[in-house]
Amino acid sequence: MVGVRERRWAWMACAIAVVAGLALLVASLASAMRSTPGPTKINDTRGRFVPIPDRVPHVEGAYIDRRIKRQLVWLARHFNIYITEGFAGKLPSGKKVGCPSCHVSHSEHKIGLAVDVVPLHWSDRCNKRWRSVTKLAKWAEPHQDQPLPPFRWVGYNKDEGHGCGDHLHLSWNHHEKYRKYKPSKWVEVFRVRRKSQESAALNPITTAPSPPPPGELRQFEPEP
Repeated sequence: MVGVRERRWAWMACAIAVVAGLALLVASLASAMRSTPGPTKINDTRGRFVPIPDRVPHVEGAYIDRRIKRQLVWLARHFNIYITEGFAGKLPSGKKVGCPSCHVSHSEHKIGLAVDVVPLHWSDRCNKRWRSVTKLAKWAEPHQDQPLPPFRWVGYNKDEGHGCGDHLHLSWNHHEKYRKYKPSKWVEVFRVRRKSQESAALNPITTAPSPPPPGELRQFEPEP
């Protein structure tokens, strides 16, 4: 006959297996839910051009619309990225930021709702350093020319002037009527949870940023 102690150990082992299985299922579901940008919303609060926060590795002096600041913080926490360009134009103060001539007249760069992205550790060759950027591009646009909300355009592989070894372009959906150097009336954003609420990170950063050498921060060809 099986003793009380043996039955107790068997019950505990079964309980541990069930708990472990549930934990794995929850983690898998959480990871799957974040395999895409997920639910979005319209942020129609007043827009303003602000410096990219230090939590996001970026070229010195880069600005963006403040309404996508938390978006960039989340992206930088999950992908090994470095921002080489954000807002490109004149601030209300008259200060010139970025490279306006590097982008077409209707570019989202000129309203602070686009960023150019390269690997956290720069390489001008398409190698393993670009894996996280490629992962981000596929996360935002799983199928060519079909970006997922809230993204308006994703420029990467198969897009002229973009791609692995060059740069990734991300821009956010916004009001159809807008003027350059003026914040859009609204911007669509994906929902960002607090770090403590996230069950699984897609690709957490464990090393300090290593920006591209100054000579490598070339001016890109005009783009959307």
